[in-house]
Amino acid sequence: MNELFEPVTVGKLDLPNRLFMSPMTRSRAGEGAVPGDLAVEYYAQRAGAGLIITEGTQPSVIGQGYMGTPGLHSKEQVEGWRRVTDAVHARGGRIFAQLMHAGRVGHPWLYPDGALPLGPSAIPSGELLYTPDGMLEHPAPKEMTLADIGAVVDDFVSAAQNAMAAGFDGVEVHGANGYLIHQFLCGSANVRTDAYGGTLANRIRLATEVAQAVGDAVGPERVGFRVSPRNPNNGIREKDPAELYPALVRALSGYGLAYLHIMEWDRELTRVIRAAWPGTLILNPKAEPGTPSGTPEQAAAALREGLADAVTLGAYWLANPDLPDRVRAGGPYNVADPATFYGGDHRGYTDYPALTG
Repeated sequence: MNELFEPVTVGKLDLPNRLFMSPMTRSRAGEGAVPGDLAVEYYAQRAGAGLIITEGTQPSVIGQGYMGTPGLHSKEQVEGWRRVTDAVHARGGRIFAQLMHAGRVGHPWLYPDGALPLGPSAIPSGELLYTPDGMLEHPAPKEMTLADIGAVVDDFVSAAQNAMAAGFDGVEVHGANGYLIHQFLCGSANVRTDAYGGTLANRIRLATEVAQAVGDAVGPERVGFRVSPRNPNNGIREKDPAELYPALVRALSGYGLAYLHIMEWDRELTRVIRAAWPGTLILNPKAEPGTPSGTPEQAAAALREGLADAVTLGAYWLANPDLPDRVRAGGPYNVADPATFYGGDHRGYTDYPALTG
């Protein structure tokens, strides 16, 4: 699997390998949505990745979708993330912050003023929020006004600038997995009749405005964008992905972004997008039937096929902080424990053993 260990350039970063760490929600931020000591250790342990992409990080209070997720909208959060980036850089790593506005995948329980979450239309996700008080149904969100949309774009810009102040090498805009930007893309979540709804050109508008604004603010070579065509998570039901995503990536291609990142659900659509995207493409490969997540072997095969310039893995990085060493050795691999994915302490977070002590 030598393909995984060839150097690659992303934006203006020369990276030592093509085995990147996928963003993974871990829900362990402390009070004030500030990453703490465990996050510093967790990310530093995985600095051998060609590039680390952090867990989804909310750009505003109203952008939060889950308990324990970190933010990038306060001084304390910037200071907390600075400790993370310093630790990763001290071990020779590179790290992007993923900026994620959850949109309708939120709940008044999360917000200090009990506000409704925001969405393109007043259509609930149909999903539930976990809380210590039990599972709560997502309410119908507040349908965003044009002023709300402008404020969200500004929030992404501010969070990207905060990421630079925190020492990140760049940011990834999350346009996938049923969160706010994906909600605007999807005709079942977005039934607006204004300039942000209806036609393909209108539904991709928020995605392109955020990408352009963030690129203008911090440099497009520091900005990636993530998509997940046909992903049904969080109540998403896409009716026209074969038309939507080529249109989106063609529009995004004009901004000089560092990369496009696909969380794969459809290999044929991946090939179409690959052909439409002129820049660096990162692929989080779809798991084969009977496997819970993409494997190093599947990742290497995607590189050999020319489907991507780099690949991300999730569960393998979660359970194997020294993943490159294990891949080179042909394993063995620690197996990720789903019971400790979200919340909790060091268990299932920083205590997975390395191949050599």
